Amino acid sequence: MNKGKVDVLLGLQWGDEGKGKVVDVLTPRYDVVARFQGGPNAGHTLEFEGQKYVLRSIPSGIFQGGKVNIIGNGVVLAPDLFMDEAKALEASGHELRSRLHISRKAHLIMPTHRVLDAAYEAAKGKSKVGTTGKGIGPTYTDKVSRNGLRVGDIFENFQEKYAQCKSRHEAILKSMNFDYDITEVEKKWMEGIEYLRSFPIVDSEHEINGLLREGKSILCEGAQGTMLDVDFGSYPFVTSSNTICAGACTGLGIGPNRIGEVYGIMKAYCTRVGAGPFPTELFDATGDTIRQLGHEYGAVTGRERRCGWIDLVALRYSIMVNGVTKLIMMKSDVLDGFDTIKACVAYKQNGKEINYFPYNIEEGIEPVYKELPGWKTDMTGFTSEDQFPKEFSDYIKFLEAELETPICIISIGPDRAQTIERK
Repeated sequence: MNKGKVDVLLGLQWGDEGKGKVVDVLTPRYDVVARFQGGPNAGHTLEFEGQKYVLRSIPSGIFQGGKVNIIGNGVVLAPDLFMDEAKALEASGHELRSRLHISRKAHLIMPTHRVLDAAYEAAKGKSKVGTTGKGIGPTYTDKVSRNGLRVGDIFENFQEKYAQCKSRHEAILKSMNFDYDITEVEKKWMEGIEYLRSFPIVDSEHEINGLLREGKSILCEGAQGTMLDVDFGSYPFVTSSNTICAGACTGLGIGPNRIGEVYGIMKAYCTRVGAGPFPTELFDATGDTIRQLGHEYGAVTGRERRCGWIDLVALRYSIMVNGVTKLIMMKSDVLDGFDTIKACVAYKQNGKEINYFPYNIEEGIEPVYKELPGWKTDMTGFTSEDQFPKEFSDYIKFLEAELETPICIISIGPDRAQTIERK
């Protein structure tokens, strides 16, 4: 019997939980880091040794030398954006080609996918989802409608396949009377295709299962968050892929019996980018303060993130659908200065109190809060949980009791070193 193991790390809220930093921290314990869904709409920010990096498609394990990093079949890849990201990393001294493998079955985001993204959003008017405009949705649409272009296609009759897909997109855009010009974008995109050819293009499902047979350990890195999952999130204000743990199986070709630990990442509060329901959103000075202290602006888009108190109803739901075994709490330090901390423990819907996540949270949902005393302590320089003030330790105990899952790692700042593992 082989001894290889697969652990999954994913976000439990509406994305932006800090997955990149934690992957970077955990990577030394694994042989392989693999991205299983999403695309360049998801930015993972990492800070260490005075440098700040934003990764969009490349797994966050790339900074730890000697590890294999895999972009899985469930990811959608934009060759031009990938080229920019990879070249920037190479320029800063990080060698990629021997360590970064790309699935042959990953789908390509075409220039016309981005135009379609903009056209569809414009057509929705006030009902727009608030996409990043990176072409993610239209690419996944082509995938499920069996019209997609994959990384493996770049080696055989590529121009013919590309022209066929482009022609289909152009017909849709013509019917929508949408004006566009992709001349320059397309030129750079084709340069990205040539650049892509210089990387190891692999049958990732065979590679990953071969590594498991050799006894290797794999950390699967999710993008976005559970509440953006196309099936279980706040539909239709969601992304186009399965962001939950099951997505690691379909996005990498791993059997569910291989999954070991499931790390669920959450912030000590809650944020959301773009449109969609957000029961605990704050529209007051407290929300503004959290945004400023937490630097809550999109890593890819720069958009302001909407901020609110932690939502334990949504978190219990996320923990359930993912089978989370360990929790990781990020940005605890952002709440260091508050006199009182609030946590949503239930919802009021149509005058009735409920403690489960309902089918529709778009309207008529009122959060029921429990207030806890703040810790009023700067924790950013702490190195051990023994230094935590009593109020913060009590907050952790409260969350663990409510969520029925242990919190194993606490982040108290953006740097790699500002991470405390609990005993």
